[in-house]
Amino acid sequence: MTTSLEERSPLKPWDGVPCELSDLMRPHLDALAEEMIQEILSGVPEYSRPQDEEYSRLVRLAVEGALRQFVDLIMDPASSWEPVAAVYREIGWAEAREGRSLDVLQTSLRLGARVAWRRLAAESESLNLSRQALASIAEAIFAFLDEIARAAAEGYTKARAQEAGELEHRRRRLLDLLLAEPPAAAQAIADLARLAQWRVPRTVAAVVLYERARQPFSHPSLPPDVLADVNRREPCLLVPDPEGPGRGRMLESALRDWVAALGPTVRTCDAAKSLRWARQALPLARRGILPADRVIRCADHMPELVVFKDEELVRAVADLRLAPLKAVRPRHRERLMRTLLSCLQNGFNATEVANRLHVHPQTVRYRLHQLEELFGPRLYDPESRLEMEMVLTVWLTVPEGGDTGDDGPEHGERAGRGGRAEGVRRGAAPLAAGQ
Repeated sequence: MTTSLEERSPLKPWDGVPCELSDLMRPHLDALAEEMIQEILSGVPEYSRPQDEEYSRLVRLAVEGALRQFVDLIMDPASSWEPVAAVYREIGWAEAREGRSLDVLQTSLRLGARVAWRRLAAESESLNLSRQALASIAEAIFAFLDEIARAAAEGYTKARAQEAGELEHRRRRLLDLLLAEPPAAAQAIADLARLAQWRVPRTVAAVVLYERARQPFSHPSLPPDVLADVNRREPCLLVPDPEGPGRGRMLESALRDWVAALGPTVRTCDAAKSLRWARQALPLARRGILPADRVIRCADHMPELVVFKDEELVRAVADLRLAPLKAVRPRHRERLMRTLLSCLQNGFNATEVANRLHVHPQTVRYRLHQLEELFGPRLYDPESRLEMEMVLTVWLTVPEGGDTGDDGPEHGERAGRGGRAEGVRRGAAPLAAGQ
C-alpha cells in the first residue's frame, strides 16, 4: 500500500502556503501545463516522439495531473496523493520497458518545476504574494518533486524486476530447448534466443552440477552469456565458446562450491550430446572414481567414461579375463591386480610402477614374475593388455552401492596414471568365485 505524502513528510510544507492561492492559481493551470509540456519536449530531446500518441497522452496526463494535485494540496494538504502517484508510477514503468534510465525523466521534472517557478515569480506581484508565501511555495515544489520522483522510481523498479523475470523465464525455456532430444528446429532456437537476448554461438558445452555439502546455498556468479538453471532437479549450465580465452578460469571460480562435470565441446545443435556425457561423469565423481576437487572435463577422462558406461558388462568380462587370479588368496590377489594395472599403464617399467605404488622395484619384479606364471604369454598380448586394463580399472573400484569389505590394499599402494590414479578407490570387490 502506498503511503500518503503527508504521512511520509514531517515538514508538511503545504501548511505554510495560504490556501486561498489555490483559487488564484487554477485559472492559469491549462496555460502553465502547455508551457511545461513544450519546455519538456524541446529541452529533453529524448522525449520528442511526435508519432507516439500514447506516450504524448501519458506525458500530458502527468503534467496536468501534477499541477492539479499541487493546487489541491494547497487547498487541502490531506487530499489524496494516489491518482497522480499512479500516473508517475506508470511513467517510470514505461521508461524501464523502453530500456531508458530515469535520468531523462528527472531532467524533465526539473525543467517543469523551473517553468512553474518562473511563471509564479512573474505573477507574484499581481497575485500580491509575500516573500514568506513564495518561500513556502518553493519548499512545497521541492517536496512535490521528491514525491513524484519517488513514485516514478517505484514503477521503474517494478518494471525492471518484471522484465528480469521474463528474461530469466525465456532463458530457462531456451536452455530446455537446446538440451532437448531430439534437437529442436534451428529456427525455433533462433527465435527464442532473440527474445532471450542470447547470441547463438558456434560451439557450446553442457555442465551438470551437484552442490557440495556447504551452507548457505551459493548461487554461481556467471557471465550473462551462460545459460543456467540451478533450481531444477538436475542443475545445469550451457557455456558458449567453452574453449575461448579465460572460460576455464571463469568456470573454476564460479563453480568452486559445486561438483561440476563439463561435457565435451560440440556444435550448438548437439548440446544434448554434451549433456549426456556430463551426466555420465558426475556420478563417477560422486563415487570418487573421477576427481571432484575442480571442474571435471569429460574430454580429459574419456577412458573412464567409456569403460564405466556399461559397468555390469565390464565386471562380467572381468570375471572371465581375470580367472587365473582366483587361485590367489584375497589380500595378495588385490596387490597383484593393482600391480598388473600399473604395469599395463606404465609399459611394464618396474621402476615407474614401484614409484606409483610406493613399493620397492624388486617387489614389482617379484609380483610381475607371479603374473607371468598365472597369465602366460597373454600378459603381453596387445589386445589382451587393453582388455585387462579396462576390466581392472572397473574391478578395482567399489561397485555403486557396494562395500569395500575387509580385504583392502596395502597402505600406500595406489593404481592409475595422472587423474586416473585418483579415480581408483581403495578396496577391490571380490571375484565371483574362488573366495
